[in-house]
Amino acid sequence: MNTPRAIAMAMHIHASFSEGTASYESHLDQASRHSVDVIWWTDHDFRVAAHQYRQAVRFDGPVEAEGELEWSWTEERSGDLTAARADYVTEPHTPDEDGSALRLIATGGTGGGELWQRGTAFNWTYSVSLADTTLELDILPEECTPGAALVLQIESSHHPARAGRPAGQYRLEYRFGAVNEAKQSADGLLGIVQVPVVTRRWQRQTLRPVDDIAAIWPDLVAEDNSLHQLRIGVRADEGEQACFVVDRLRFDRGRGDGPAGVRLRREVLKRYTGAYPDVTCHEAFEISLVRHLNWFGGELTLPPLPVPPYRDNDVDRATEMVEFIHRHGGLVQWNHPLDIETPESLAALMIERDNLGADLVEIGREPVDGLLDVFDIAARNAVFFTGVGVTDDHEGTDWLRRKNNWITYVWAPSTEVTDLTRALRAGRAWFCDPARWRGELDMLVWGKPAMGGVAVSAADSVPIEVSATDLPGDCRLDIIVGTVDHAGLADLSPSYTTVPVSTVSGVSRYPLEVAVGDGSYVRAQIRDGSDALVAVGNPVWLLRTVPPRGIPDERRITHIG
Repeated sequence: MNTPRAIAMAMHIHASFSEGTASYESHLDQASRHSVDVIWWTDHDFRVAAHQYRQAVRFDGPVEAEGELEWSWTEERSGDLTAARADYVTEPHTPDEDGSALRLIATGGTGGGELWQRGTAFNWTYSVSLADTTLELDILPEECTPGAALVLQIESSHHPARAGRPAGQYRLEYRFGAVNEAKQSADGLLGIVQVPVVTRRWQRQTLRPVDDIAAIWPDLVAEDNSLHQLRIGVRADEGEQACFVVDRLRFDRGRGDGPAGVRLRREVLKRYTGAYPDVTCHEAFEISLVRHLNWFGGELTLPPLPVPPYRDNDVDRATEMVEFIHRHGGLVQWNHPLDIETPESLAALMIERDNLGADLVEIGREPVDGLLDVFDIAARNAVFFTGVGVTDDHEGTDWLRRKNNWITYVWAPSTEVTDLTRALRAGRAWFCDPARWRGELDMLVWGKPAMGGVAVSAADSVPIEVSATDLPGDCRLDIIVGTVDHAGLADLSPSYTTVPVSTVSGVSRYPLEVAVGDGSYVRAQIRDGSDALVAVGNPVWLLRTVPPRGIPDERRITHIG
């Protein structure tokens, strides 16, 4: 059997199949730079499926609905325009659709300028991978001189520096105007597609952004880009005038709803096989239309998705989803649990509903001090789960400088899914701020590694040793020794004492005899010279009897000798 080693993991990461600006490549680059061994790709489930995503915009006004979900246009201007206006008109409109259309008119002032309409959809329900997306737009150029154009701009994904280009977010512009032929070109991170149009005639433009990205930047994995935001506008050089009418914008995603999106994401990820050999990738989901839950391991499959795609925070719905994931062999992480709770109500919910059945909870995230209180209240009541740290990163630009920059370590023999989930389930984990400390943390009970474990003992006390490596001289190792008295809802507060350990640079080991009493728990944490938290380990519980809800088999500690 392989000896467990410390494996660093990014537990909550979003890329081009979620709504942000990150690409898979940008996160892989960050993981490689910062020696993170494993990324769990937790794109939102309904976004991977493009479930209930926007299919059409009819230009019937600044706000329009598709079913129950709204789309809106917001005006933006840049440069100098001597005249500009955007009007929703009933005539002309495309022959293939009733209702209104949008007329955009602009006259360029000194240096020229642009009039834009930026599109926004309910809960970003058009922002997702463009790997299989085709756009259609009907255009009527009413006046178009050589120095004027209609522009459809796609703000896409962030990628690291490559091929002489800096790191940054890529953009793609379709420029419809008085040009002789179609042409593709690049200006750094801006891709330009020039499209000739005929004045005073409706014409339908069909656009395949993934094909144009592949042609303009052949060194990129073109499919690893999102349609993050879209805007339509007219651009007029100094003294020039543009007048265009647009109608009938369509989004055709070849995947449709359902499992095809899962297969598409897998195909995109495969494009990076071998590119970052020091980083292991595992597919996962953030289940997002209930209280947010990460799904690790097991048989990944899309859960039933509601119509419309509204988030339901009902506790019973979350519990049902946890049970669904468990039936499929997955491990469940309760994400950002304070987004709809206070520390007191969260602690009460954990006690009353056994943590909703979740195996892991995001404790390492802001507000971390409030979540630590909840962690200790749960430990006081023998609510067993593994605390983990997260980034919840949608940008992929700089992991270390984020407010939520926590990574999670586990003691596991390999980076295989089964080994990692087994370690997480057992609580053999700690989380840390990698910008301030990257050592190892563990606890030994009766001489055996046991962080996260539960022992039932008739002894008056039990020997425990806490160890931490690579501690800077200004760091302090605190050992938290708490009572397990099952206070329940009668006392929603932590109950512990802190044993501070003086440290020197290097390894700090601290043995102590812990009185079992009626029940106790022990965990370790590290603070820096400013008293800021930099690392937290999971508890060890020492109990007199098996608690009413039992002890998970993977957490049981037995003493032989």
